[in-house]
Amino acid sequence: MKGRAALGWLVILVAATAALVGGGIWVLNTVKATFAPGLALGCTATVADAKYSLALDQAQNAALISTIAIQRGMPARAATIALATGMQESKLRNIDYGDLDSVGIFQQRPSQDWGTVEEIMDPVYSTNAFFDVLADVPNYVDLPINDAAQIVQRSGFPHAYAQHEKLSRAFASALTGQSPHALNCTLEPAATASTPDLVIAAAQTAVGHLTASTSEGEAGTTLQFEVNEAFGWMLAHWALANANQFGIVGIGHDGKAWDRNANADGHNVGWQPSGATTATQVTILLPAAAATG
Repeated sequence: MKGRAALGWLVILVAATAALVGGGIWVLNTVKATFAPGLALGCTATVADAKYSLALDQAQNAALISTIAIQRGMPARAATIALATGMQESKLRNIDYGDLDSVGIFQQRPSQDWGTVEEIMDPVYSTNAFFDVLADVPNYVDLPINDAAQIVQRSGFPHAYAQHEKLSRAFASALTGQSPHALNCTLEPAATASTPDLVIAAAQTAVGHLTASTSEGEAGTTLQFEVNEAFGWMLAHWALANANQFGIVGIGHDGKAWDRNANADGHNVGWQPSGATTATQVTILLPAAAATG
């Protein structure tokens, strides 16, 4: 299968990772509890009073997959199918091993013309490769989630995707902006953060062209984005799913605000009422001691 355009994601995410590693704040999920005792680190999506959970790295990959679906003009159901597939194949982790020569989030095989190992290990490439095949499935939006996933994957376990449908629906609904203030994440305190320019560039890559401005205050640097109302919650939830990587400490949108440090009983309290933003504004707060990398 021919290489796909990376939509700008690879450069931004590689740069973000390099900046965080260079700043000394890239900490593995397996040791985060050491730095945040008593906190249940991770993200939840709550839809119709049902709550589903992912680890921080899983939620970040889920956000990437969901925003790519919307960028391609595909419906939220496409994101649901992709998330269910990723959960079954790799637990939504970009692993470099698998059955036979399978690698990546979707466990795609170089020997089956999905691309080279290097290409498949790029989550943007592998996600677009998945959606390229899904888009060619006739009436995939009308098929059961499991069946659509199986047509793309041709798995030896053809019914395994169904078990992830409810979780995938919840996260896809939140991360595509269909369910307002449905995503919440509990994080350790931010030691430092990415630069405003890096976060703005990543947000524009994820959601599309955005008008952004910055302002300085005692709490840090506020990034304000002017957005089409239809994409407001997608951007706000994207920022939340990536808050751990970028060091984001606050997000505001449409009369709601999320505060990284607002925790109770080991969990973040979630989105709270706030009159600071409208339906066409999203704000992201970076702490005062932002990194320059």
